[in-house]
Amino acid sequence: MESGKESGVDGQRFAIGGRVVDADDPQLQDLLAQAYEAPGRPRCLCVAGGVEMYVAFHRHFQIKRMPETGDRHHPACPSYEPGPAMSGLGELVGDAVVQLDPARVELHVDFPWARVPGRPGVSREPAEPSEVGRTRRRMSLRALMHFLFERAGFNRWSPGMAGKRNQAVLHKYLMHAAEAVQVKGEPLSNRLYVPEAFSESAKAEQADRRRARLSVLQPHDGRQPLAVVLGEFKGWESTPAGARIWIRHMPDAPLLADARTWARVQRGFAPLFEALDSDGGRGLRLMLAALIRARREHTYEIDLASLMLTSEEWIPLEGVHEAPLVRALVAQGRRFVKPMRYDARTAAGFANAILLDVGAEPVPLHVLSAFMTPIAAQEKRRAVAQAGGRSWVWSTEVPMPRLPEATARVESEI
Repeated sequence: MESGKESGVDGQRFAIGGRVVDADDPQLQDLLAQAYEAPGRPRCLCVAGGVEMYVAFHRHFQIKRMPETGDRHHPACPSYEPGPAMSGLGELVGDAVVQLDPARVELHVDFPWARVPGRPGVSREPAEPSEVGRTRRRMSLRALMHFLFERAGFNRWSPGMAGKRNQAVLHKYLMHAAEAVQVKGEPLSNRLYVPEAFSESAKAEQADRRRARLSVLQPHDGRQPLAVVLGEFKGWESTPAGARIWIRHMPDAPLLADARTWARVQRGFAPLFEALDSDGGRGLRLMLAALIRARREHTYEIDLASLMLTSEEWIPLEGVHEAPLVRALVAQGRRFVKPMRYDARTAAGFANAILLDVGAEPVPLHVLSAFMTPIAAQEKRRAVAQAGGRSWVWSTEVPMPRLPEATARVESEI
């Protein structure tokens, strides 16, 4: 997969049409415009021989990583990405995640885009002919949220990002990532709402844009369309019928949930709700992905929800045990990527983070928590053993050991 954000990053060099240029070369746009129409492909020169890239156009020309080539780049290169097997994405590629072309991907999800009133749960579409005789793996709402965060680049960090992530950036890049993602035959961006950064002076205009975006929820042909709201959980309060859920930057549009749905969410994600109140919960955020329908005009009700913990910088976390490591990496100005769980049974088999500024080979960082289940702890030890002596391991009962020294720095301004 691509993050969609490799274009114009300091430190990267490309071979384009027989010329070698830096990512900040003032003639880059002209060269990319020519390459866009030419048969050949540009190459990123982070390793000997280079790695093929492709040129896309979205408001301006961009040079992007070809699918399934992320691990061919040097770890210090902004286009580097661990292979899918290094995260839960590996279980989904080919079935739930299908690459249509270098710029577009199709997702097969396990939830529908419409509800039929009177039927239990949400309506489901019949299996496609291509699925006869086999079971195609489908992506959950949680995995969809993980996919968007990874595609938008929020599971990556480098020193140049410090102080540059906020709600406006979150809105921009998540919505942009969704534009090239197809779900059930249409762009995911048609069914996704990420709140804008709230402005008191512009709240009326923002509300108009939100209502226009969510007008897709208008019932038709006996069906109630569904859409996804993705934002930061702020809090909730009881109502006679259930709960009212507040999302940051949406102070004038709460989401509603009936008592059974919200009780199920609280029970299923209890460790994440508790994380905000933990002794190590400083600065943590809780992201909510909610599949919603219109109960009435401009009244939005949750049908299905998933939650994800993140750091203050919106870097996804599997739990509180990862927070000290991510804080240390950010504070020390390190360059790293955070593998995502997606729909894997456990995240213990993956590194908790992967250092990218330590030379030609990335270093997996593993965290062993005393609160892991015995099965998860066994899987974590197996992952450490398979990685060999290059892994860094921290058991949280003892002080965090010194991180491997950085040997390469490339400033990414994502």
